[in-house]
Amino acid sequence: MPAAVPGIHHVTSITGDVQKNVDFYVGVLGLRFVKKSINQDVPDTYHIYFGDYLGSPGTAMTFFGWPAWPKRRTGSGQVTTVGFTIPEGSYEFWVKRLRDLHIESSRATRFDGDVITIHDPDGIELDLVAGSSALKLTAWPDGPVPHEQAIQGFHSVTLTVAEAQATHDFLTHTMGFRQKAQDGRRTRFETGGGGPDSILDLVESPEGPAGEESIGTVHHVAWRAPDDKRQAEWRETLVAAGRNVTPVIDRWYFKSIYYREPGGVLFEIATDSPGFTIDEKPEALGSGLSLPPWFQVRRDTLDETLTPIVIPTNLVQGRASS
Repeated sequence: MPAAVPGIHHVTSITGDVQKNVDFYVGVLGLRFVKKSINQDVPDTYHIYFGDYLGSPGTAMTFFGWPAWPKRRTGSGQVTTVGFTIPEGSYEFWVKRLRDLHIESSRATRFDGDVITIHDPDGIELDLVAGSSALKLTAWPDGPVPHEQAIQGFHSVTLTVAEAQATHDFLTHTMGFRQKAQDGRRTRFETGGGGPDSILDLVESPEGPAGEESIGTVHHVAWRAPDDKRQAEWRETLVAAGRNVTPVIDRWYFKSIYYREPGGVLFEIATDSPGFTIDEKPEALGSGLSLPPWFQVRRDTLDETLTPIVIPTNLVQGRASS
């Protein structure tokens, strides 16, 4: 087995309204809009990215803009919650910020951690989890949230499956995850060095509906591979374990392989490099339509057909306007 994946690389979901999506993830959560690109498999639609200043691995929340897709049909075989890490001591700041911005939230304690749960405009469930992140992040100096309280990247993903044992065995025997804790039907695993951005919660829900690819659902979670060599090793391991794994696909900002774990959740393993500054300078990230070289011939058409996106401005005192 290759060395364990260090943690989450990115999480990709489906939105029905890219402008409301941008307003929320920039204006409310304070993430930077780091890349405006296209879905390379459905190239007349958006693929947009949010993260820290550079969109570092472990911070990138991404979305396919698919307004024609069915409305939210969440359930087993999906990532049902995405967790972000907020700094220790920032919990009350976020409670107040969300209240001031009229974002409904609930508060709970899970595995001894304080959690604020909210939903984005498409209904995707998000947890803000108080704790220290091991990631070395590059702060966005112009964001609406002070650096001391700003989101520090991912904390976890929650997988919901109809039957947990096969997924449990796959995570521990094939992917090298370690079981850390259990509370009823929820089992917590971690990978790599542990801590925030390495956590996976597995929830067994035999009575629930099966999830469907739709607006307001998570399309896939990507795990990190430090380089091409490690990714190739993982592909060999997964094929040997009986997974149907794609060939390596060049996504320009990273290289990817895709497969489903036994419970039906789509996984990706993505390389850390080259990253989002391959075609834009750090200070200009997200300012224009970024296309891989093989799509440049379609730029004029895409500029005409894609709905314009306005990045929120006046990001001060907890509020944003477009």
